[in-house]
Amino acid sequence: MLKKALFFNLLVLLAFSIGIFAQDKQELAAERTASARLKGEHPLFNLMKTKNSALKPELKGVHPRVYLSQSEIDGLKEKMKTQPELWKNAIARVRALTVEPPAPPAEERRVQNEVGLGIAEAALIYKITGDKKYLDAAKKYMDAAVSYDIWGYSYNKPNVDLAAGHLLYGMGWAYDLLYNDLTVAERTKYREKLIKQARLLYDYFKPKNGKTYSYSQNHTFIPISGLAVTAYALMDETDEAKNWAAASRAIFDRVLATYSEDGYFYESMEYWIFSTPWLVHYMDAHLAATGENLYDTTPGLKLAHKYVAHITLPGAEFNFDYGDIYAGNVTRARQGNDYQRERINGKFRTNYNILYNLANRYQSGEAQGVADWLKSKGQVNAEEIWTFIWFNQNIKSVAIENQEKWHYFKDHDVVFWRDSWSDDATAFSFKAGPPEGHATTEKVKLFPDWRLSSGHAHPDAGSFIIWSNGKYLTGDSGYAGVPLTEHHNTLVFDGKGQNKEGKGHDVFVDVSYDRLNQIRLSNVKMDAKKVSITADITAAYEPEVGVKKFVRRFEFTAPDVFIISDDVETDAPKTITSFLHADNAIVEKSKNAYEFEPGATSLAAEIIAPKNAETKIEKNILTAPGRPGSVDKGEREERGVRLAISTAEKVSKMKLETKLKIKRK
Repeated sequence: MLKKALFFNLLVLLAFSIGIFAQDKQELAAERTASARLKGEHPLFNLMKTKNSALKPELKGVHPRVYLSQSEIDGLKEKMKTQPELWKNAIARVRALTVEPPAPPAEERRVQNEVGLGIAEAALIYKITGDKKYLDAAKKYMDAAVSYDIWGYSYNKPNVDLAAGHLLYGMGWAYDLLYNDLTVAERTKYREKLIKQARLLYDYFKPKNGKTYSYSQNHTFIPISGLAVTAYALMDETDEAKNWAAASRAIFDRVLATYSEDGYFYESMEYWIFSTPWLVHYMDAHLAATGENLYDTTPGLKLAHKYVAHITLPGAEFNFDYGDIYAGNVTRARQGNDYQRERINGKFRTNYNILYNLANRYQSGEAQGVADWLKSKGQVNAEEIWTFIWFNQNIKSVAIENQEKWHYFKDHDVVFWRDSWSDDATAFSFKAGPPEGHATTEKVKLFPDWRLSSGHAHPDAGSFIIWSNGKYLTGDSGYAGVPLTEHHNTLVFDGKGQNKEGKGHDVFVDVSYDRLNQIRLSNVKMDAKKVSITADITAAYEPEVGVKKFVRRFEFTAPDVFIISDDVETDAPKTITSFLHADNAIVEKSKNAYEFEPGATSLAAEIIAPKNAETKIEKNILTAPGRPGSVDKGEREERGVRLAISTAEKVSKMKLETKLKIKRK
């Protein structure tokens, strides 16, 4: 047994050395390759010199100052009395009191993230209550963080990725909060660890000639947010902190400039939940430290509540699952690791409290109303202490029932519609736009230092999702390690789908964004009785696939009928296949007639043209996401079933028309 163990360890070390467990090859190559578009001094250098990242004079030598001053903390003590329910929720699940920190090296997925959040949570509750048990709990978690030689994963971006961001945020803020409660020896221990980790992260992210950044991607702005928090906490104690703060401000200048124009989040709702807190954590820390308000520099955040409201399915237990989000039908069956991970005592952890922050910043009753709705549905947050801080009872909430039931995100070309905000509502969505929105077309030219990293978006142009009466009737397949067009309700040609699918996790690498920008919706009309959409999807396919024309018309007539019409031309005869997906079952009723999800509510599908189409009901198999750094190396996994509708012979022109009808017994 000992020999086998030693042999296995040698294999693991060899794997590390040759990069088997390294970062995804596409991303790693992109990060290592200097951009030929960047000439002369890196643009971030000028931003570091000209943008404000200095502490306000009155904060020098003062603790606490990150996020909250002592007077503001005293104000929260009064809020405890006026908002007892919020306070009760804030202290109901304090990680550091109830969960032992993982022992080093703590490399299970995301466990170090929870340590970072737990440190901040316990430290702030101690400062509000003065109860020593929270101080002891915070220090226990801080000692655990010190014990981790590597912040993150030894096999993938050690010390410079998501876990490093979480731990710098939690420990940096706690150092500031607890500064006057720590012994000299404790301050020294925590400060030295923070300096070491911040230095490693800064050295990785600091601008260099030709260096590019994935500004719109969470693997950039989460660690940088944590770096900024530590910078403002240590500004008086190490000269290096000034560079950390300056680099964070420069990078966030681009992060906010490249954020969604219309509020739609291209990485999926799962990643909105995971990522968006770090945008506001940076802006709030920066505002408190420097006095500079960055909230008005990014218009999309003003519209974030519309994305959250419309991407949420009726009943608020699940989401329209465009992009990399959970595990499709497995999650909707309330099974699997994703479902359990994102629930706390059975309640969906969605970080809806971000909307309370935005409601307050933008004085938005609509954002307040969306947050109130999600709270009423039992949703919870990763950091409930922020719910207590952010909620402003003076914002007049606009009830969800009084908000629009349909919305068109014009920059990303995604449409949502529902007949009501009730749990048994009918709701659907249609999508056909470039992965990061039309505005990105010009922004990538304006910012040559911006490297797109759109891997969490999918090759799904022309796809749609339908839900009714608490049931998913047809739609997407969830998070995929290797996303394919066939996992969505759209077309493939001789088995070939959109963009550069099948070559890794990011299907958009090296695809011309000017071409992607041609994927678009036109003639979008919506009201309570009818929806009519035309989508040009031609440019979603690589030129060698030979698609000369793919125009899809999507029409809905209330309360229950859909007509999907495709007008297709190719440069040579091809077998053209259209897919329709279901979570559990598709039953053939007669020639060209099928029933999806038989039961009290189902979806009847009729192939109107071509009459001689060949059809096949088959399992929907995909590559599930692998471990961090090897996301395209996951296991093969079954995610529901699908109906493949193919031309009987190869053709160069085709008109496909399908009628779908929701049936309720």
